[in-house]
Amino acid sequence: MTLAATPLQRWRQTLADKRQQLADAYRADRDAPAFLRHYSQAVDQALAELWREQGLDELATLAAVGGYGRGQLFPSSDVDILILLPDQPSSETNDKVSHFIGLMWDIGLEIGHSVRTTDECLREAAGDITIETNLLENRLVAGPAEPWRKLMTRLEAQRDPLAFFEGKTLEQQQRHTRHFGVSNNLEPNLKESPGGLRDLHTILWISKAAGLGDNWDSLVRRGILTLAEARLIKHSEEQLQKLRIDLHLLARRREDRLIFDLQQQVAQAWGLADTPAKRASEQLMQLYFRAAKTVNQLNGILLPNLRGRIYSQVPRVTQHINEYFHAVNGMLGIREVNVFDKHPHAILEAFLTLQRHPELSGFAPRMLRALWHGRSQINDRFRQDPRNRATFMQIFHEPAGLTRTLRRMNLYGTLGQYLPNFGQIVGQMQHDLFHVYTVDEHILMVVRNLRRFAISAYNHEYPFLSRLINDFERPEVLYLAGLFHDIAKGRGGDHSQLGIADAEAFCRDHGLPPEDCELVAWLVGHHLTMSSIAQKQDIYDPETVQRFADLVQTPRRLAALYLLTVADIRGTSPKVWNTWKAKLLEDLYHATLRVLSRGGEIDLASELEARKNQARAQLRLHAIPDGAEAGLWAQLDTVYFLRHEAKEIAWHARVLNRQLSPDLPQVRARLADDHEGLQVLIYSPDKPELFARACAFFGRTNYSIADAKVYTTRHGYALDTFHVFVPEHHDGDYRDMINFIEFELAAALAADQPVQLPPQGRISRHLKHFPITPQVSIRPDDRDNDFILSIVAGDRPGLLARIAKVLADYRLNVQSAKIMTLGGRAEDSFQISGSALKDDKTSLALEAALIAALRV
Repeated sequence: MTLAATPLQRWRQTLADKRQQLADAYRADRDAPAFLRHYSQAVDQALAELWREQGLDELATLAAVGGYGRGQLFPSSDVDILILLPDQPSSETNDKVSHFIGLMWDIGLEIGHSVRTTDECLREAAGDITIETNLLENRLVAGPAEPWRKLMTRLEAQRDPLAFFEGKTLEQQQRHTRHFGVSNNLEPNLKESPGGLRDLHTILWISKAAGLGDNWDSLVRRGILTLAEARLIKHSEEQLQKLRIDLHLLARRREDRLIFDLQQQVAQAWGLADTPAKRASEQLMQLYFRAAKTVNQLNGILLPNLRGRIYSQVPRVTQHINEYFHAVNGMLGIREVNVFDKHPHAILEAFLTLQRHPELSGFAPRMLRALWHGRSQINDRFRQDPRNRATFMQIFHEPAGLTRTLRRMNLYGTLGQYLPNFGQIVGQMQHDLFHVYTVDEHILMVVRNLRRFAISAYNHEYPFLSRLINDFERPEVLYLAGLFHDIAKGRGGDHSQLGIADAEAFCRDHGLPPEDCELVAWLVGHHLTMSSIAQKQDIYDPETVQRFADLVQTPRRLAALYLLTVADIRGTSPKVWNTWKAKLLEDLYHATLRVLSRGGEIDLASELEARKNQARAQLRLHAIPDGAEAGLWAQLDTVYFLRHEAKEIAWHARVLNRQLSPDLPQVRARLADDHEGLQVLIYSPDKPELFARACAFFGRTNYSIADAKVYTTRHGYALDTFHVFVPEHHDGDYRDMINFIEFELAAALAADQPVQLPPQGRISRHLKHFPITPQVSIRPDDRDNDFILSIVAGDRPGLLARIAKVLADYRLNVQSAKIMTLGGRAEDSFQISGSALKDDKTSLALEAALIAALRV
């Protein structure tokens, strides 16, 4: 700093130096409360001296409010101040206040200021709970104290604790609704999300407004908080404070969301490192979610307790339920405080009792606290007690309330205590680009989906699934399979296989019949199988269906796996499920059931003849004369009829029967049967790069390919069918899209010029920070005629066109393509043929070229 520095420069530099000093000290000792306190004091000192230098010391009062008033100032948070003016401030005072506000910005402070008289403060606080809350947390910084004391006295006299409680609890509900969702699970807001710092502030605001204290120690002295709870809540608060400080320091701005860009850096600041089983960022997110869960739990306990104190004049209405519990003002309560210490089995019975009494809104405050503390009673002896095992299983047998009960058990830590392996995945995030919930939340979503299939109110949403589950004997095996299907995530290795042992042990210990034990374990081990076959293999090929039928063996297993698969996919992310996947799974289910009903064997000749007859029936519905299909079908072999379903075969015959040998490419499109996307038919003299040209066209026009069937007729014509999804934000008429594709794609295929690849486009932020290492696998198919190319990579615009271009460069023929996109993860499978695949050296070069294309 030079001797010629102005006072403004001096203060700006002093504050910058102090910030740096505090940041360095924090990185060394990781003491979040000390950082927040010392930074607030540094700003106090700067503002007090500026205030005096501007001659405002006797003219007005300067107070800290909000988070700054609380003495918890984060590195890039706003510095909220109240300038309290006399009733009739002079023009000189107003000028000096305006100059002071400008100076605060000039020295590098992000200011949130209000300039009011006492009457204005009272009037605005009475009409706005946000202003009332802001004024609730305050400290005198500079100027005369008496006006500030009078304002505090009048605010306290004006405050209605009951109205304040209702206002803040409603505000919390609205905030939780606003901040709950996919993006907030992946990038939670440390301040505003459920279980964030704001939930802790809400407790203390209500407590202070009711005159019960403004810190955790005060609540302990009042008997509202126990010492054990205080220790936990302070620890969780400090965890969240550390995360927020780290975010601000690393982002160098106010950033309260734990965004992808910074998750790995924050994890490293916490001393975390990648392991074979978990990324450092996933470990960090598990720490966050567990801290947030603790805050959620204690918030759920303390707010009802505060409500009880504030509404102490409300009469207590009780109703006997059993020896342990009674209803208290519409909630389930305990008859004795130490009931769970004396009778630990009552812990699970509490959840079962509430499940059986849907008229009760939840647990009473005293019950909540006793339940939460009673978790320590759930040990190995508790788990081995036949009475407790029977109670836990009864929860699954009840006709209603299973999902709500499991969620309550998870919220209060009971589920993770009873099932220790479940406790290990609580709060565990999965950066796989398609799971948007923690593992425990995803598992409970899957159970919820299964229960939803069985509830008559939702029959209109899932009519076929509803019929299936209502005909399923002992549906509790499905719910148990849902509970265990991902329980081994994060241990390293194949979680499906690791989870089998957990499921078998549970079922055996809880007395399930041997056939149900076997079914639950089988479902856990194969919960990904049906989805993989439907989306990666040709499900209209009888041999594919035969192999799947050999695996499932019985209609009961098939129905169970189908139900679990749909529930699982729908529980990963709202964006992963669509009607296309629904149709694939349902078609695979029906095809497999037909095989099983015929004794488990497919008669290929009969199957093909039945498919042709179904296609002929479809043609008759469109008034196509008998025999019109014969010309086209004469050019098709068995492979074609194996790969296409009857409706597709009929559509091809209907649009191509009049012109079997056109000179130019013919393109036809129609709305898909599921009304989600379009089916596009290409019929053209076969030529190199035809598939690549089609993929490039769809890539340039932002149509996503879900499925492609590529076939060459006996007389040398390509007969290719694509299922494509329209651009996400397209709001035009389907007829316009069909006309566009039929004209523009035909022109692109007819053009005699090099393949024009689409631009790479931007990858998602999630994929940018959690990239997927490209994987390429080439292996002979089951018939040993063609080869199966499997690709896993991060999805991005034009990816499929680049893959197709590499295949064309190596003169490989694509027979079919299955395109599966899970969030930002592409898992594509191609059936290919060509001489290059039979030479080991060329095959290795092909793999290298594909990996290079996937990394572009």
